Amino acid sequence: MKRTTHGLALALLLVLIGLAMFTWKVRAFGFPIMPDETSVLWSVQAQIVAEPGDAALKIEMQLPTRTPGFSLTDEHFISRGFGLAVDDDAWQRTAIWTLRRASNRQTLFYRAVFFQDDRPVELAPQPRFPSPPALEEPFQTALTEIVDEVRSESADVVSFAAQVLVQLNDEAPEDNMALFLEGPLGLDRARIAQLILSAARIPVVMINGVRLVEQNRDAAIETWLAVHDGTTWTAFDPTSGDRGLPDNFLVWHIGDTPLVLATGASIDELTISVRERSISALDLATERAEQAGSKVTELSLLALPLDLQAVYEILLLIPLGALIIAFLRNVIGLRSFGTFMPVLIALAFRETELLAGIVLFTVIVGAGLLFRFYLEKLRLLLVPRLSAVLIIVVILMAIVSVLSQRLGIEAGLSVALFPMVIVAMVIERMSIVWEEQSPADALLDGAGSLLIAAIAYLVMGVDLFGWWVLIFPELLLVLLGLTIALGRYTGYRLTELVRFRELAK
Repeated sequence: MKRTTHGLALALLLVLIGLAMFTWKVRAFGFPIMPDETSVLWSVQAQIVAEPGDAALKIEMQLPTRTPGFSLTDEHFISRGFGLAVDDDAWQRTAIWTLRRASNRQTLFYRAVFFQDDRPVELAPQPRFPSPPALEEPFQTALTEIVDEVRSESADVVSFAAQVLVQLNDEAPEDNMALFLEGPLGLDRARIAQLILSAARIPVVMINGVRLVEQNRDAAIETWLAVHDGTTWTAFDPTSGDRGLPDNFLVWHIGDTPLVLATGASIDELTISVRERSISALDLATERAEQAGSKVTELSLLALPLDLQAVYEILLLIPLGALIIAFLRNVIGLRSFGTFMPVLIALAFRETELLAGIVLFTVIVGAGLLFRFYLEKLRLLLVPRLSAVLIIVVILMAIVSVLSQRLGIEAGLSVALFPMVIVAMVIERMSIVWEEQSPADALLDGAGSLLIAAIAYLVMGVDLFGWWVLIFPELLLVLLGLTIALGRYTGYRLTELVRFRELAK
């Protein structure tokens, strides 16, 4: 009882470890489950055209830092002749280009590549309560009345912000709100909302970003609002009042600072373009793992040369074939010669195709069995007899290949892929069973071996399984656990239930 419990516990532990590692690689780095999966990359480019003045040039541009829903995978700065420094602040990165003298217009480029990433990202640090703004009359009085009215119609910070945007976007705004919309302050809706929220001492930030669409050569910078309720940031569209950032919105920078500031020059043109492209999901997952500093790619089979990867893609299918054999023999009750022979024959079927492989295997084993019966009359010792059978098998393979070449049958040329030692052992075992038991038992074992090899070939021939064992070799632990569990099975085989059905009655 203790041994049974120990074996099942070990099997369960191996299965859980294998599935846990598999799930971790899929969820943490996005390793693809299907071989043909692709992922989307977004290439974003900012082009700055500056007209220099008489003084030295200094151009500052805010860089994407906190991008909820996306992660930065690569970026380049193209600025010939300029000095470049990047201020890598934890909450806002800034590129600073400098040039002592310039006589012509200067063009700077910033290019970045992003991929979708659902990991949570904070937009901004924990805020402080803002100081109420001081405005001239009648704006100060109007601002106070707006805050009092909205506060009476809201319950919390989020509902307060939503109500402010509702009034801002009303087709017929009240007089106090119309004073800000139509007055001389010249503020857009986002900054009017920021002014009202600051007057209510609600932490608020401006979110500046672009929409990622398939192809956009002139993407516009959009400004959103985000308020903090003491726990999290909640974003709003100031033009519609919609809550939450859209899925395709790339946050470029946070705050009131313009995207580009220039000293000693004037900005003539600022163009942002967006382009979508697809890459292999496996390449992207590998890059994610490298960015995260994980050793999962260095310790995987993907780090091997391509020719070795192709070899292991086949070799790693052998455990799957072994599990199939264990199930077919211990649970179904099929008979076969040996344990590993059907797996190796199934691997050979991958090159010869199933039907042609069965015919070739039957021809070689049948002819080899005739020669084996003849050698029995010579009364040879065991080792010389096995060696003779092996030589005969090689000769038969060569004859089949030559005849196939002459007849134009391409499948026959793949007969050399059969494991000749295994074929020789099958012939030897089959002849012994033929003599010691009966021809029927020998033929039944041979047919069972071919049936198991055919089933193993059909399962191992699924491309998805080959992909899984190469990308997720930890799944071999699952196969090992299932095999150990099968080893503890002591119930009736399916064929035994058929054989002894009369006794069951």
